[in-house]
Amino acid sequence: QVPLVESGGGLVQAGGSLRLSCASSRDIVSIVAWGWYRQAPGKERELVAMLTRGHLKYGDTMKGRFTFSTDYGKNTVYLQMDSLKPEDTAVYYCNARGNIGTEVYDDWGQGTQVTVSS
Repeated sequence: QVPLVESGGGLVQAGGSLRLSCASSRDIVSIVAWGWYRQAPGKERELVAMLTRGHLKYGDTMKGRFTFSTDYGKNTVYLQMDSLKPEDTAVYYCNARGNIGTEVYDDWGQGTQVTVSS
């Protein structure tokens, strides 16, 4: 079973919106941190948003445009992206870290492409 499954990427015009979803098959209480990251061609992977121990942090260029939310009943987190810019074009990855007993895990989604046209 794939631990993290992402959905919701696609092509959108500048100024538009997309919502990404990430569903985990892990026991929700074992997850210590959720995160969204992105990687554009030729660039390093960068933080988009992270939730850990009740603290939510956004990457500097996403503040005010992106919103991280959770639905723990569905073991799912979301990334609402508004006012999208061409420079937001990247593959977006979901991440979940936690532990079950002595087992520490660091799960990554398969990645979903977001393309913003000008």
